[in-house]
Amino acid sequence: MILRDAVPGDGPALSEMAKRCYCDTFGTLYRASDLSAFLDATFGDQGLPSHLSDPAYQVRLAEDDGAIAGFAKLGPVLFPGDWGARTIELHQLYVLGPWQGAGVAPALMDWAIATTRAGGADRLVLSVYVDNHRAQRFYARYGFVEVGRYEFVVGEQIDDDRIWSLDL
Repeated sequence: MILRDAVPGDGPALSEMAKRCYCDTFGTLYRASDLSAFLDATFGDQGLPSHLSDPAYQVRLAEDDGAIAGFAKLGPVLFPGDWGARTIELHQLYVLGPWQGAGVAPALMDWAIATTRAGGADRLVLSVYVDNHRAQRFYARYGFVEVGRYEFVVGEQIDDDRIWSLDL
């Protein structure tokens, strides 16, 4: 497994990987039109790939034999509310099924926490779907605690997400 910073040239492959991972995990929860709109907005050219050249974001890839197995994306907090200037959001931490349980997610989380600290932030926040208990257990092992609710919009559907926070 190779961990490296993403570069703009990774955009197309990363976009496809992110769409696949999201669909594998949540695809059955949405109408096709809602899912398609969300995937295009979040992972299409104006979404995730555009963040690879935006200095406000940092993206770390996990590769196995040249294939993207997972990634983590850090950036400014987009949740409503006053989070303070020293808070960073973990926007995504995705690992494809074949690599789940293989240490990819912990390696990406270790990077996210270390990078957030090194950048001078004192808090890392994220949102997680209310019924994604596996992810919640993973975040809890790192010391994250639930601090609020968030309406996560997928097309026209509103999901119940929970905001989790880790003081660094």
